[in-house]
Amino acid sequence: MALDTAHTLGFVQKTWDGDILPTLTEYVRIPAKSPMFDPEWKAHGHLDRAVSLIEQWSRARAIEGLRVEVVRLADRTPLIFMEVPGRGDDTVVLYGHCDKQPEMVGWAEGLGPWTPVRRGDRLYGRGAGDDGYAAFAAVTAIQALQTQGVPHARCIVLIEACEESGSYDLPHYVEALASRIGTPSLVVCLDSGCSDYDHLWTTTSLRGIVNGVLTVEVLSEGVHSGAASGIVPSSFRIARSLLSRIEDERTGEVVLRNLHADIPRERIEQARAVSSLLAKRISEFPFLPGMRPMHDEPLAALMAGTWKPALSITGAAGLPTPTDGGNVLRPKTALKLSMRLPPTVKASDAAKRMKETLEADPPYGARVTFHAESPGDGWDAPATAPWLAQAMRRASEAYFGQPAMSQGTGGSIPFMAMLGARYPQAQFMITGVLGPDSNAHGPNEYIHVPTGVRVTACVASVLADHANDSAERGLAAR
Repeated sequence: MALDTAHTLGFVQKTWDGDILPTLTEYVRIPAKSPMFDPEWKAHGHLDRAVSLIEQWSRARAIEGLRVEVVRLADRTPLIFMEVPGRGDDTVVLYGHCDKQPEMVGWAEGLGPWTPVRRGDRLYGRGAGDDGYAAFAAVTAIQALQTQGVPHARCIVLIEACEESGSYDLPHYVEALASRIGTPSLVVCLDSGCSDYDHLWTTTSLRGIVNGVLTVEVLSEGVHSGAASGIVPSSFRIARSLLSRIEDERTGEVVLRNLHADIPRERIEQARAVSSLLAKRISEFPFLPGMRPMHDEPLAALMAGTWKPALSITGAAGLPTPTDGGNVLRPKTALKLSMRLPPTVKASDAAKRMKETLEADPPYGARVTFHAESPGDGWDAPATAPWLAQAMRRASEAYFGQPAMSQGTGGSIPFMAMLGARYPQAQFMITGVLGPDSNAHGPNEYIHVPTGVRVTACVASVLADHANDSAERGLAAR
């Protein structure tokens, strides 16, 4: 039976309005911070509350054969494992996560990380689009097919609770559940972004990441700056000089050449095809008056944000607030470094190179340490099969009225690199709802609700086409 576009959209819209949005609103209220940001997550119980909310909602769906289980390995964050039997021998894995980034400052009046606010098409609050909606969208897409009697393959839905910390728990679950997961022929990830709200966007590459803390210590305790400055070197100045070993502070270029990679010609051409569409998005970052981006040309900006390394300082310690900063030469400075890596650079090698570079020959004999936190590899998609390219195009035209678009993404989804290595024959549909100024990880984060609806319907459409392709391959093999 063929998928009815109008019926699918109507069912998905009704489910979002009546079931998903009320539950997603409650999910926003839960401060389910990832374990990196809440080491006492088990005692606080917020991650378990988020998991329980999704589990209970999913169990209530009228889906034939649906099994929902919360799997718990010792000393690891929980995983939601769902299984829906289907036609044929193929398996689809649908992925999302339910842990969140921390609060961040700068929320507009009336908004807050744990305060869900609906304004027009936007639902504000931490985690709604990154990535709370994913479980609801995945399950609803499957249910939309079953309401019409449209076949689908066996579906596995994996919702982890550690993604924002680098997914370090997930490999253990994938290994423990390997026999139950099987070998997927299609992976659908709902944790990526879109460069506008007018197309279905799919991701062709993801950057890797090395997060780590650089600490410079010069004294056992703080001392009067009048007596010590000019004699005791500033820990901040030493830290600043060490950063110059890995980044040119004038241009932002990463100077460690083995953190760079050759960019495939195919990715350059794909970027060129969409760069004009992305020019508007670059201008939509909340630059202060008079500020300008590092690259004025859209293609150069797109490649810099998807295939080149870049360093950000995302946190600091040892620095009092300006109000509390007395005339004291501080004993140490600690900086949180976030190094985004090209998709094909191995993160563990990059972390080792950064550590060697930062810790070598410390100025003045200062105590310098760099501690990397779970480096995450990037990912470069395999060639897209013709059936999947056609399926994504059809889905986008049906529910967005525009063809599907592809792009590299500057963020990281460690799960993709792991799955790509484990299942090299699988096809990948990496998509999401994080569009212009949705500001994931920052203040005023929101999900664009109509895009959530359309992406859900698109996933249903691709699942239907996947089942058709599987059936055709089965007939051809006879």
